[in-house]
Amino acid sequence: MNQRNLTLHSSLPKAPDDSDSFIDIDRLIAILMRRVGSIALCVGVTVTLAVIYLLFSTSQYTSMTQILLDDSMTKYAQDATPVANSQQVDMQIASAVEILKSNQLALRVVDAENLQDNATILDPPASPVGLIKSGVKLLASAVLPGRPPVSEDDARAGRRQKAAALIQEAVAVSRVNRSAVLAVSFRSTDKLLAARITKAYATAYLSDQLNANFDATESASVWLQQRLTDLRERSQQAALEAANFKAKNGLTSANGELMSEQQLADLTKQLIVAQSDAASTSARYNQFKQIIDLGPEGAVNNAAISSGQANNSVIQDLRTRYINVSKREQEVTTNFGADHPQAVALRSEKEDLTRQIFQELQQLASNARNEFEVARSREASLRQNIDHLTGKNSEADKSIVQLNDLEQRASALKTLYESYLGKYEEASQQQSFPIAKARVISEAGIPVSPSSPKRTMTLGLAIVLGLMAGGGLVVFQEFRERFFRVEGDVRTILGLKFLGYLPLVGKPPRERKIFRNPSQLASEPGDPVGDDGATFERIMRVVLEAPRSVFAETLRNAKLASDVMFQGRSDRVIGVVSAMPGEGKSTTAANFAALLASSGKRTLLIDADLRNPGLTRMLKTPPQHGLVEAVLGEIPWAGAVKVDPTTKLAILPVISNDNLMHTSELLASQGMFNLMEAARKMFDYIVVDLAPLGPVIDAKAFAPQVDGFLFVTEWGATPTNLVRDVLNAEPQIKSKILGVILNKTDMAELGKFTNFGGTERYRHKYTSYYTEETPKMRETAEADA
Repeated sequence: MNQRNLTLHSSLPKAPDDSDSFIDIDRLIAILMRRVGSIALCVGVTVTLAVIYLLFSTSQYTSMTQILLDDSMTKYAQDATPVANSQQVDMQIASAVEILKSNQLALRVVDAENLQDNATILDPPASPVGLIKSGVKLLASAVLPGRPPVSEDDARAGRRQKAAALIQEAVAVSRVNRSAVLAVSFRSTDKLLAARITKAYATAYLSDQLNANFDATESASVWLQQRLTDLRERSQQAALEAANFKAKNGLTSANGELMSEQQLADLTKQLIVAQSDAASTSARYNQFKQIIDLGPEGAVNNAAISSGQANNSVIQDLRTRYINVSKREQEVTTNFGADHPQAVALRSEKEDLTRQIFQELQQLASNARNEFEVARSREASLRQNIDHLTGKNSEADKSIVQLNDLEQRASALKTLYESYLGKYEEASQQQSFPIAKARVISEAGIPVSPSSPKRTMTLGLAIVLGLMAGGGLVVFQEFRERFFRVEGDVRTILGLKFLGYLPLVGKPPRERKIFRNPSQLASEPGDPVGDDGATFERIMRVVLEAPRSVFAETLRNAKLASDVMFQGRSDRVIGVVSAMPGEGKSTTAANFAALLASSGKRTLLIDADLRNPGLTRMLKTPPQHGLVEAVLGEIPWAGAVKVDPTTKLAILPVISNDNLMHTSELLASQGMFNLMEAARKMFDYIVVDLAPLGPVIDAKAFAPQVDGFLFVTEWGATPTNLVRDVLNAEPQIKSKILGVILNKTDMAELGKFTNFGGTERYRHKYTSYYTEETPKMRETAEADA
């Protein structure tokens, strides 16, 4: 038979969560809803601290000016420089930033504005931290020995350095984006002073640039002048040494070349010509000699060889005549015979011409021989002169080497002197150009509103920090959340049936202690109980005063669970247990028994918590006998039973006995077994309030006589791991548990601990099915609190 749950919470399993989703939005929203108080608390604290800070902080005013680093301003005064790369530009801008932050520039501003005696700079309004430091210094000065007095000059120098250090702390320099513009700002409690010091910083920086350029060029000019004087003297000395060495060694030169080298070159050229002439005359002489050696006839026949000579016109004429005569002779001889007188005369003339030609050839050979001898003599003379000059030059090689070294040194010094002279002239001209490579593009103005503290930003930051702190606190609280909150926790962690919630009935006034359930009040030993206060009748009347409340509906669900579980049985023993003391099991047992009795069932409520009998302490009249005496057989058990006249509920109390050491043995004894057997015959339901499972083993000892257990745990207070471990350690009890009841539930907060779609979130829609708590219930709760 399927059991139907009549409470708000269904026993059917919920749909499994989507474990694949990376972020559970519903869970995050639920966490924020239930932890909104923590977040609001953190935001409130941070905003309060921010407001306190704004109230006690001193207003600061910031004035700013902008300076452009512009190299093009000196393009007409200096030669064009190569374009710098991005790294060099960044280095120049970074250097300018450090110059503006330097102590030297701060000292210039102090001197320019006479800030060494300015009270606003030297003695600004102290912050809370500053006041603490001042107090510590005052105490230290009272304990430590005093310093010797300082002179007025030292004191003034100290004030000057202190003022420079303070304005260094207050000035800020930054680069505007990736441009060559520097933003210089100064903050002070005096807006006029802030503007004045900012302007002074810009002026001091521009003056520093001019002074640096002037000092650099002046120092360079002085140094270059000294170097020029030294180089001029050294260059003159080197040139003089080279000239003296040349004169001493006879190394005369003309047109930059030694005379001996020029003479050697000329003689070499003449020798080449002489050699050519000697070769030519020798060839001509040999030619004439060979012709003469052939004899007159042969010379005449070969006289044409010398026809290319310049002075051979006579030979040519004679040879022409010789040929003509030979032809006539041949003609006469042919025509008239060899003995013809004309033929004889022609032969005689031919012989005379032969003789003349031979003589002429001999004369030419003699002239050629004379020319050959003259050319050979001239060649020999030139060779002798060249050998002489060559020997002389070889001896002067060492001197020439030394001379070259002296001349190179003199030339290098002269070149260096000329280079330094040009630089000196350039530096001298640049001293007269008062142009800085920077200019102010935004004048410092007087601030109209304080720059700090920024109220809107401070409050906004406080809210953000508060939200972050609240988020961290929420995360910490969620990680510490290890309690039962909703029915899904019971089913998931314990694997047991969930019976419902018992709400925290009534709320005490704010000036009283936090509300505790009546059972908690009664279960704590030593708590006083007034005569008009925590009586058993009033505690068990909770379920009777509001029969249509969530409280009563949960207990009806527990009854229905027992009826379904023990269907067909005439008697049922139901034990009420919890994991720890103070979770309200006694109140639950009393109201559950009262609900059963009011339904017409014969019901017996046994207080079996022998060590801490909370139910018994709720009775108006302390009993004289109880469960212990009945089990021991000292009295009949029926004589110790008390009956409530309204509900007819029978109650078997127990009297505390400090001498009773072995309570578990008493509950497991034969006497207890006999008592329960007798009670089963007389009652339909026997509700037994047992000791908690954690600290003692009484419930474990009594478990064999119990048909089913109702497990009560406190909502949001009992750790889940504790309950799980306790039940896992007692399998004989866990197997008989009818269900779990979450007691002391704050129904107003319950919906915040469930995700979207959980039944707890929609509890307000069921309000028409439940009645509100009665005034008597509220009075009871307030009195018990």
